[in-house]
Amino acid sequence: MYIHLGGEKIIRTSELVAIFDVSIEQSSKLSKQFVAGARKRKDVEAIGEEEPKSIVVTKHKIYYSPISSSTLKKRAHHFTANG
Repeated sequence: MYIHLGGEKIIRTSELVAIFDVSIEQSSKLSKQFVAGARKRKDVEAIGEEEPKSIVVTKHKIYYSPISSSTLKKRAHHFTANG
């Protein structure tokens, strides 16, 4: 199954590791370091022009999504529950 992250970006549910609210980057030193490391490896992608609302961690990349983390979690749960 797949999850639409916003814009034209779709990922396989099997690639999904975690979904966070974008505010975690400001409140957690560890998450800030994690994203900084991914940026150095060029493994970070912003989806669309809108302000990001969530951070989606996959096995190979981190995405900044304009869709809220609660909406993305519902989509992921829907597919995992019915898949």
